[in-house]
Amino acid sequence: MYKYIGDTWKDIWKLSKHRLRYREKRMELRRQKTVERIPNPSRLDRANSLGYKAKPGFVVVQVKVSRGRLRKIRPSLGRRQKRTGISKIKRAKSIKTIAEERALRKYRNLRVLGSYFIGEDGSHKWIEVVLANPIIT
Repeated sequence: MYKYIGDTWKDIWKLSKHRLRYREKRMELRRQKTVERIPNPSRLDRANSLGYKAKPGFVVVQVKVSRGRLRKIRPSLGRRQKRTGISKIKRAKSIKTIAEERALRKYRNLRVLGSYFIGEDGSHKWIEVVLANPIIT
């Protein structure tokens, strides 16, 4: 059954009839907080493969992470170096890892089972993180 749910998710990206619904979903995601707990996962097939079960002790969280390069502040004191080291600097961690760390910072008593991509726009990516109570699992 979860295989068919996954196939539907892939179709959303390809078919034009789903684009309007996906656009409205992104508008909702932009209004939410950076770390937002949700009652049910958006991609049930992916959450299930990570170990999610619909019972107490399992939590699904949507995390918003900004896209693009690392933004560094330009040094204001001292002489101006020819290469100030503020551009073309990449992140040391992946966006997925950053999202998992933000979720753990808010829910310290839980453990991360995994995470998966749910959407993006020009400035942000949204990732769902599946957390579980360590006593239950």
